[in-house]
Amino acid sequence: MQDAAPRLKSLVEQLLGTPLPVRIRAWDGSEAGPPGAPALVVRNRRAVRRLLWKPGEVGLARAWVSGDLAVEGDLYTALDLVSGLIWDRGEDARSFMESLRDPEFRAAARGLVRMAGSPLPPAPPREEVRGRRHLHTKRSDRRAISHHYDVGNDFYEIVLGPSMVYSCAYWEDDGTLEGAQRDKLELISRKLALRPGQRLLDVGCGWGSMAMHAAREHGASVVGVTLSQEQAAYARKRVADEGLTDRVEIRVQDYRDVADGPYDAISSIGMAEHVGAERYLEYAEVLYRLLAPGGRLLNHQIGRRPQRDESSYSVDEFIDAYVFPDGELAPVGTTVTQLERAGFEVRDVESIREHYALTLRHWVANLETQWPRAVRLTSPGRARVWLLYMAASALAFERNRIGVNQVLAVRTPEPSGASGLPLRARTWNPVVP
Repeated sequence: MQDAAPRLKSLVEQLLGTPLPVRIRAWDGSEAGPPGAPALVVRNRRAVRRLLWKPGEVGLARAWVSGDLAVEGDLYTALDLVSGLIWDRGEDARSFMESLRDPEFRAAARGLVRMAGSPLPPAPPREEVRGRRHLHTKRSDRRAISHHYDVGNDFYEIVLGPSMVYSCAYWEDDGTLEGAQRDKLELISRKLALRPGQRLLDVGCGWGSMAMHAAREHGASVVGVTLSQEQAAYARKRVADEGLTDRVEIRVQDYRDVADGPYDAISSIGMAEHVGAERYLEYAEVLYRLLAPGGRLLNHQIGRRPQRDESSYSVDEFIDAYVFPDGELAPVGTTVTQLERAGFEVRDVESIREHYALTLRHWVANLETQWPRAVRLTSPGRARVWLLYMAASALAFERNRIGVNQVLAVRTPEPSGASGLPLRARTWNPVVP
């Protein structure tokens, strides 16, 4: 008898107290749910056990990464519908246990337990990072960066495309991903007012794209630092291939160990998310010391919405376990405050939230187009991590759950207080004359 999907649908709706907006297709071939809606494909009973042992986001993530759960239909639509049931409701193990006081909830839970079969919890997927984290020591930061960035340069070439820029692009109406990334690098260069002969420190330099752009287009002398051995090797080859070795140096080095300042400008693009709240002031103070008086910092960073009680903030469980171990997001106001506490004068803040949603959708399309090769280069689980992470992040930016901001700050010289900026701000726009 093929009845697993109707039973699952009924039990889950009892647990959630609301109708399911998606279809369910179960391991026995049965289906239930709204016609035409995306389907959650529950491939085996193990998926049910994962959700029972870890209700909420982590259980869903484990089922997805392991391949026990899949989506048929538009992934963005499915995630948008499911997010209203899980992420927006703030479901976690604690609220699940509190709900067990309700007799109907307990009855539905017992029904799921019977469907799940074995009472033992499935092992987490091997892609999951476990153990004590968020120390933000130099050693733990190297380990976290390696987990995320040393997936393989060939894999990143698939996702990012020829630009090899892993941060939010800056879009024109009809632009390409590569063109939008070039425009972003040019925008940052203009905000920093780079000129020939100036020294630029690119913190978290990735695969060297910003360093090369600054040297090639603006004549800057650039030092790029990264904690990823794979990134550094790739970046050094690109630098050599373009004949820029006399102007670009790529180091495997913690930014806290850079000791050859002062620099005329510093770019930090998509790196500060790895710093951690407890270390952020230290990060800002290190960059302040490395800048020459009058030097500019461009801090390009993802931010989250502020909470009424900031002490209750916790990192996203899926992102922390599978994508960015030790990563933390802060509201843009907190970032500005910490930079100013370190001594900077913040001169401009530009939100480019919608630009990141567009960027992520292009990255998702790149991954889907070359899915078989991406799986061969990494693993099925790792490829599924990236697909879920990027698609869910695109929706988060579109729905204003998170944002991304470029903060321009100056080490204003004392005692003159001269910022070096023109009286009219944003003379760097438009990107294309």
